[in-house]
Amino acid sequence: MTRRKNKKQLINPTSIAVTVAGAVGLLILVGVVWINAELRPVNSDTTTKLVHVAPKGVAALASVLKHEGLIRSATAFRMLSKASMSLKGSPAPKAGYYELSPSMSSEEILQRICEGKTARRRVTFPEGFTIKQMAERLQETLELPAADFINAARGSVTARALPFRVPRGSLEGYLFPSTYTFPVGENAEFVVGEMLAGFSERFHKPNRAALAAGALKLQDVVTLASLVEREARVGKERPIIAGVLVNRLKKGMRLQCDATVQYALGDHKARLTYADLKVKSPYNTYLNKGLPPGAICNPGLDCLEAALKPAKVSYLFYVARPNGTHVFTNTYAQHLAAIKQIRGH
Repeated sequence: MTRRKNKKQLINPTSIAVTVAGAVGLLILVGVVWINAELRPVNSDTTTKLVHVAPKGVAALASVLKHEGLIRSATAFRMLSKASMSLKGSPAPKAGYYELSPSMSSEEILQRICEGKTARRRVTFPEGFTIKQMAERLQETLELPAADFINAARGSVTARALPFRVPRGSLEGYLFPSTYTFPVGENAEFVVGEMLAGFSERFHKPNRAALAAGALKLQDVVTLASLVEREARVGKERPIIAGVLVNRLKKGMRLQCDATVQYALGDHKARLTYADLKVKSPYNTYLNKGLPPGAICNPGLDCLEAALKPAKVSYLFYVARPNGTHVFTNTYAQHLAAIKQIRGH
């Protein structure tokens, strides 16, 4: 019994503690090495991917990043995120769209998402785009559903304080065509507000006095400008075409603009038929006198200014040449002769 007791006493508690500590230290070292290795960039490819970060927590984010091939380990990323938030006091990941590449480390990716450095895109809307065309472009570039933009552009409520009243039913004509920079995934109401602000800053404010003194109300100027935008192909002819249309309005003549029929049809046609000219729509200026009930596109600044200050001409007719310029005439007989000369019959 004494001999066995002596053998037990030969076990040194200190050596056990040292052994355990060493094993734990080794495990920690191995863990640190593993985590550092797993947090490295996946590869050197700098090609970015647009990734949607939903407000679903770190675990879901790590899963998405792993699926997209942007991180090596979802587990290591979760550990990094928890450590950053608890030890460094970093903010939680922010929802949105981000441009990320496999050449970024997990730490760089996490930092970008936590700081909310979302992807941004430049979007250019050419002069004469309709709301529908703008919606399609926004869906392609900003991941903004076209239907959301169309719905927002149908309303008359905007968070921005505007110095003019926007029409109810459609903001066609008031969404200023230009180049904008928006965060990917931005909401439709904000985008519409920015474009209305563009109209205000670029056209309405500089011309407020002229609008107040003019014969046409703002909505009529915008509508007329949209016709000029679609009818004119040469810049110097814009005020002249505006002048022709104003002359016809004053005489109670139908405007007979092909562009309004195209808008009424909903799809652009290379050449209208006589049947097309009979389409029943308030926008068909072959059937209805006066301006259509609203704009048929979103005109640029030159056309808006041409509609505000049309050329003082005596013309009542015009017909397009193949090169896009027009022949302007005073009488219907002259107009028919110009058509015959241009078309060769």
